[in-house]
Amino acid sequence: MMSIKSSNLGYPRIGENREWKKVMEKYWAGGMEEDEFQEKMKEIRLQHLRKQQDLGIDMIPVGDFSFYDHVLDTAVMFGLVPKRFNEYGGKASIKTYYDIARGTKEAVASEMTKWFNTNYHYIVPELDETKPSLIENRPLQLYQEAKRELNIEGKPVILGPVTFVKLSKGYKKDLFRTVVDQYVPLYAQLLRELEAEGVTWVQIDEPVLATSLSREEVDYFQEIYKILTESAHGIRVILQTYYESVDDYQDIVSLPVHGIGLDFVQDDGENLNSLIKYGFPEDKVLAAGIINGRNIWRANLEETFSLVHNIQQHVADDRLIIQPSSSLLHVPVTKKNEKKLEDNIKNALSFADEKLHEISIIKKGLDKGITEIQNQISDSKRAIEALRALQSTTDAKSKEAELSMERKEPFRVRRQLQQSFFQLPLLPTTTIGSFPQTPEVKKQRSLWRKGQIDQMQYEKFIKEETERWIKIQEKLGLDVFVHGEFERTDMVEYFGEKLEGFQITELGWVQSYGSRCVKPPIIYGDVSFRAPMTLKETLYAQSLTLKPVKGMLTGPITILNWSFARDDISKYEVANQIAFALREEVRILEENGIRMIQVDEPALREGVPLKEEKKEGYLHAAVNAFKLATASVENETQIHTHMCYSNFKEIMGAISEMDADVISIETSKSHGELIHALEESTYDKGIGLGVYDIHSPRIPLLNEIKENIERALNVLDVHQFWINPDCGLKTRGEDETISALQVMVEAAKQVREEVTLQKALRS
Repeated sequence: MMSIKSSNLGYPRIGENREWKKVMEKYWAGGMEEDEFQEKMKEIRLQHLRKQQDLGIDMIPVGDFSFYDHVLDTAVMFGLVPKRFNEYGGKASIKTYYDIARGTKEAVASEMTKWFNTNYHYIVPELDETKPSLIENRPLQLYQEAKRELNIEGKPVILGPVTFVKLSKGYKKDLFRTVVDQYVPLYAQLLRELEAEGVTWVQIDEPVLATSLSREEVDYFQEIYKILTESAHGIRVILQTYYESVDDYQDIVSLPVHGIGLDFVQDDGENLNSLIKYGFPEDKVLAAGIINGRNIWRANLEETFSLVHNIQQHVADDRLIIQPSSSLLHVPVTKKNEKKLEDNIKNALSFADEKLHEISIIKKGLDKGITEIQNQISDSKRAIEALRALQSTTDAKSKEAELSMERKEPFRVRRQLQQSFFQLPLLPTTTIGSFPQTPEVKKQRSLWRKGQIDQMQYEKFIKEETERWIKIQEKLGLDVFVHGEFERTDMVEYFGEKLEGFQITELGWVQSYGSRCVKPPIIYGDVSFRAPMTLKETLYAQSLTLKPVKGMLTGPITILNWSFARDDISKYEVANQIAFALREEVRILEENGIRMIQVDEPALREGVPLKEEKKEGYLHAAVNAFKLATASVENETQIHTHMCYSNFKEIMGAISEMDADVISIETSKSHGELIHALEESTYDKGIGLGVYDIHSPRIPLLNEIKENIERALNVLDVHQFWINPDCGLKTRGEDETISALQVMVEAAKQVREEVTLQKALRS
């Protein structure tokens, strides 16, 4: 009898010590030639494959590695280079590849947005009149490399045609099928070339299958995959879904492919229920996601083994593959280098390498019997029990705070009081919060953390940076200031260090976008307020200027979504605990004279569930958590918030219900789309649409910013519009930040004068 196979869907790119990031940034800075860059990246790529080989994984993915983003990889593989980058036909150079992602002085970067409901950002392909073609078969090249260098019979990973087009822009939605039809022959060609090389299994990712699809869309999958599988008879295709259950289970498992990948962890039990109810086709392989690919808690191996046993009742062993529930892109590489975590917490963790080890343990138990892995099962149970002993499940604080969820007066009243209080000009200018984290800032923080400078020396440096940037803001002529956040590593990690119930890792890095990596805190217990977190730095900055300085907090839903949260209670209960702690910080800021307070929720949209029927409940909980954190303030205190790249149209109602006085939205790359959304729905509160893109080193032109402002004023009242960059400036260089803000302030000044003149002429 054939044994069950083990597989992986994707491995983290960044390396144990972020060596991937370091190589890429050194190349960008001109410190490395392309040949050396390519060789270093190959070393990292092969190291990742070798690790999976050593962990005993049978089906190792190739093609999941990227120089920036797998969606961008797919686009350039098909020759989709936007015309503004002046490279037509043939293979895109590595320079052009990065230009698309990062922009140049002459050309804006392609839009970036969230990958489904995760904190990973992808580069949005632009589908213009360019006819796509298979410029290079990247999966084939990586398959050949793995076989040649390591004798690994890899499993090429490909982003499927339906998901690829759905994630793209530049075509009319009623032409969706016509556009996809252009790509189907190219995918068929790609598969034929893999077949000719002797590839056995191919993983085609179609995560869009876990969203709410129409009947027509599901039927269309039938047509597409019939063509693809018939084009390459020797290839065995696994159609992979993840992040949720599939609604149309019977139709999807009947698609004309050789295997179906289903998530049995983040599916709320629906995929297992469907399997039990409807069975599984006897001519297909089931690739079962049994280990959580998105959170970091150790699996209860006894429960996981039981889950697989249930699946085995409906799928024969020779047609069963066990694997993580999704790509491991979303978790850190390994916990082995974590030296400072409490033992009870570290023992309960499982990062990418540990998750693959768990897969191997389960496979061993299935092959040789559960008694062979009894020690590992017992270890996992003890680790989880020790973690539970650290946790409590009280919800008294959040229930108590729910008594006050509304501002004292509606916005129309608050608006007048705030204008009288702050006396801001028309079209006020501000920034989102952070200023450049220069090498010197990072150096001083590192020296402080290593104990090489003391607390007083470090605080003195932070004060000097804050004072310097208050003077820069004065010189620039901004209307509302920020303190710059030089004391903060990350907008979530910083608060994780200050609140009860969190643990911070040393090397638990995860890719967010490009070379940008974040270190999500771990929420292991009840969250509560410990002491003021932002007061000292904000008050110091305010003491240096007569202009208002915003207090800067990260919102409850963003802290939740950008952390690895405990899984023993509802995530909404965790959000309310965070909100109650932030409410106390807001109260303290207000009592000390800080009357503009920004509570950022950049991750609110990304947390929206993939299923339509679950969205309303999530948005209701998110709105409540935000109001729980902010609603206690006086009418004159102005609450700001900030949100990141997303399709805001579907959540405009929820944004309004949050009742923030001012919202800034990260939209410079998709400005027109949000303008269109505002045309279709009324928004009556203060709003700043990011007028230039901070993710690119490019300095915006004056006319570009003016055009963005003027387009917004076609649908927004001039009295509600704020002018700001589209996100924080932490990752930018100092000179480019100042230059870009100079252009922004000048654009605001010119539009303000034009609006004032037009009013005078009309009167």
